[in-house]
Amino acid sequence: MGVQFNHPWLLLLLIPLAAFMLYAYKSDFRLSGARKTGAVTFRSVILLLLVLALSGLQSYTVLEQKKVVYVVDRSASMPEAGQAEDWMQKSAGAKKEKDAVGVVSSSLQASYEQKLLNRLPDPFRLNAAGNPDFTNLESGLMLAGNLLDGRSDSRIVLISDGKENVGSMLAAGRMLKDRGIPVDVLPSPSRQIKDVSVEEVIVPHKLYQAESFSIEVLVRSTYKGRGELRLYEDSREIGRETVDIAAGENRFAVKALAKKTGLHRYRAEIFMNGDSQSANNAGYAFTRVDGPPKVLIVEGKKGTSGNIAAALSSGLVQYEIMPSPALLPSELAKYAAYDSIVFNNVSGDQVGERRMEMIEQAVKSYGIGFMMVGGEESFGMGGYFKTPIERALPVSMELEGKRQIPSLGLILVIDRSGSMSGDKMEMAKEAAIRTVEMLRSKDTVGVLAFDTNNWWVVPPMRLDNKKQEVIDEIQSIQSDGGTDIYPAAASAVEEMLKIQAQRKHIILMTDGQSAGNGGYGPLLDQMNDAKITMSTVAVGGDADVNLLQTLAEGAKGRFYMAQDETTIPAIFSREAAMISKSYIVDKPFVPAMQEPGDWRKLFEGGVPQIYGYVATTPKPSAQTVLASPEPDPLLARWQYGSGRTVAWTSDMMGKWSKDWVAWPAFSNVLTQMVKWTFPQFSASPYDVKTQVEGNKVRFEVSAVAGTGPEQLQAMVTGDQLQPVKTDLVQESPGTYSGEMTVDQPGSFLLTLEDGGGKSVAMPTGLIVPYSPEYRIETGDADQELKRLAEMTGGRVLSWDRPEELFAAAPRPSRQLHDLGHALLAAALILWVADIAVRRLALPWGRLGALLAAALRRRPQPAGGAEAPDAGLGRLAARKQRAAAFYGGGSAAPPPEPAQPQARAGKPEAGAERPASEARPAAQSHAGARGRKAARPPAAGPGKPAAAEPKPPQDERSAAMDRLLAARKRNPR
Repeated sequence: MGVQFNHPWLLLLLIPLAAFMLYAYKSDFRLSGARKTGAVTFRSVILLLLVLALSGLQSYTVLEQKKVVYVVDRSASMPEAGQAEDWMQKSAGAKKEKDAVGVVSSSLQASYEQKLLNRLPDPFRLNAAGNPDFTNLESGLMLAGNLLDGRSDSRIVLISDGKENVGSMLAAGRMLKDRGIPVDVLPSPSRQIKDVSVEEVIVPHKLYQAESFSIEVLVRSTYKGRGELRLYEDSREIGRETVDIAAGENRFAVKALAKKTGLHRYRAEIFMNGDSQSANNAGYAFTRVDGPPKVLIVEGKKGTSGNIAAALSSGLVQYEIMPSPALLPSELAKYAAYDSIVFNNVSGDQVGERRMEMIEQAVKSYGIGFMMVGGEESFGMGGYFKTPIERALPVSMELEGKRQIPSLGLILVIDRSGSMSGDKMEMAKEAAIRTVEMLRSKDTVGVLAFDTNNWWVVPPMRLDNKKQEVIDEIQSIQSDGGTDIYPAAASAVEEMLKIQAQRKHIILMTDGQSAGNGGYGPLLDQMNDAKITMSTVAVGGDADVNLLQTLAEGAKGRFYMAQDETTIPAIFSREAAMISKSYIVDKPFVPAMQEPGDWRKLFEGGVPQIYGYVATTPKPSAQTVLASPEPDPLLARWQYGSGRTVAWTSDMMGKWSKDWVAWPAFSNVLTQMVKWTFPQFSASPYDVKTQVEGNKVRFEVSAVAGTGPEQLQAMVTGDQLQPVKTDLVQESPGTYSGEMTVDQPGSFLLTLEDGGGKSVAMPTGLIVPYSPEYRIETGDADQELKRLAEMTGGRVLSWDRPEELFAAAPRPSRQLHDLGHALLAAALILWVADIAVRRLALPWGRLGALLAAALRRRPQPAGGAEAPDAGLGRLAARKQRAAAFYGGGSAAPPPEPAQPQARAGKPEAGAERPASEARPAAQSHAGARGRKAARPPAAGPGKPAAAEPKPPQDERSAAMDRLLAARKRNPR
């Protein structure tokens, strides 16, 4: 324990202050006596405390303790964590009891495994979760530094292979060096494996249709051999070659032809015997092929798009027909290969929620056009209610209040067994909620959940104004138990017989096999007699498909096979729409122009008759070009984000539009509809370059015209469909730059927006390659670790000698305690006391005497005997009373009342005086009687009282002195 000063030279202020206080004491201080002494003392101490506080007085204790924080690299390039865990356990076992250890895990982000404690758990395991696709040692070192305060012998132990790809550990080392924290390194051995990787794929940034070009591929390998190089355009293989690969870098060039227009992704893959790591075997690149626009036609039923294809061919518009919605791309970047997408009578359950979201994002953010052509499986009949496709269309599927629709009784029978947990259950609840939202107030709905038992989530009830109440009950369904279908189906039929509705329908959904084997024949007969229909939905391949198909056919319903659970909401919506049958308006009419705009010339000569369509409702901001007498929109369009969409609610196969497809102007009208949806920019006015470094993507954008808007943003969307916007900084007129962070590899679409959120360039592609953890390193990472240790004064530790970490004696260090606040608080208290002494007019002398008396007072001895000081005090009091009795002057206190006299030689009754005190008192009274001093006569009327004779002063004093001496000789 000791003290020290941060600014000891300030102690010199005590010399002039001491001289000043001495001068103040000797001068006229306007105070005197004890008040003057007290005031000068208080002020002297206050000034002393202030000088000590200014000089930085601190106390300290000497510490001999080690604090060590392990930083463990948890990236994918590191071997299994067991070796590091064992080494830490052994090294911590050699520490002293006072030493403390902590553990930090580091991958893309660092996290605490254990804060500073006096031991590691046995056994110790690394449990913190992180992203192993990146190595950020800087983050781990800085987090470890936050655990160390620098007051002890502190150090960090870094266990890593040194292959960092995010941040800089040397930058963190410089900051730790300034804080006096050394970093010991324990180099982890690199995994020695046979590995071949595709490091880079290079294609021209821009191509023209039918242009020949080369695809350059950089391959790196750790061993020599023969492999096969495959090349793909989008998902189509365009080349395959056998190549000889040497250890190190290998470059190959493959010729290709730009056949199709649009944005294309090229993929190169390498295959080689002996390769032990496949994560780095593929590389990607994007390019745009300029040429005529291209349209993707998606068919609900194969071979039904002949009229559309013929019309586009006559308008010189390129197209591609996709015979099944199941073939739609599952990656957002692939939709950028088309200028517009046409759905021809496609039902929503064939598309799925995720693909719908991709199409909506492609339209809204990247300007790709979309058109929906009607039919019996499109719009509301296709189950698009409240889907992403409905959000993009200019019409909605809601028909509330438009026409007389038959009352509907609907019961949803939902499997809630344990196998339905997770996304299946969530999609089932979403499907039920959407179905309830489609129903009207006069409809009746019930929801039955089943496992091995039945549970009426919502007993059959008329909706009225209870939609939200029903939705809240549906949200409460939880998955658990087994599967038994028959009791649930029988219970639903039993309740349906009690419902009064014009149309009655049951939707049964399950993903499992039924435990029971009930007699379904009588149940189906009962349903047919009561005109109750039932559709069934099999979720996944484990469902009892045969049973569900039989039930749907026997109950005159439909069977759906939902391999993708995201299609369940569309299936339920479609079923609810098909039961009402009110969506289809099957009667001839001649469409009327309503808001044709720039399409007026297309219809000025008149339009053919239409024989049917699917009813929809136009959205408030949509433009209804042609309408029916209802009025319902037949042709509507609008701007949705950066793209445009068109809705044609009749068909184009000839069933409802036979006069239209035979109309001479049909090809031109349809071509103009599709062309209107094309992106609004034919060529990109900006040159966009991207560079990926670790988990950072840097953008460099330059305007072709040399100037651009003040504000520009880059919007990047990946397969997760979560757009990320990055503000671009204008470095000079028409030149912009920016940076964004990515946490996973993949293909991304990139477009530019102005300050108003409008797209100003054609979408382009962005590739974030596989994790840099899987790259084949060419440098010496161990040298970087050694540089870190040398910079900070650390050591290079050995895997064979873990005890070396705590072998050296701890470096003594001081733990400082700042006394500044305590000194200032004491000075403040003394300052208040100084004011009180100088300003308050109090009897300071009397208060001091009382304080001194209180300090001198002692506690009474055991047994009730009085202390000697108390006895002397009573003798002094008696002396005063005796002096008053014998005429001791006016200043003496008045005599006490006369007490009854006891017999001679005996103490007074009830007296509590000791015997030694009683004897002198008796002798004094006897002496007084021997002198026979008679009292003066009492004063009569008109006569003054005679004055009492006063005994001589020396006689009284001698008597009292004798009494006090006797008391001192016989203390008790």
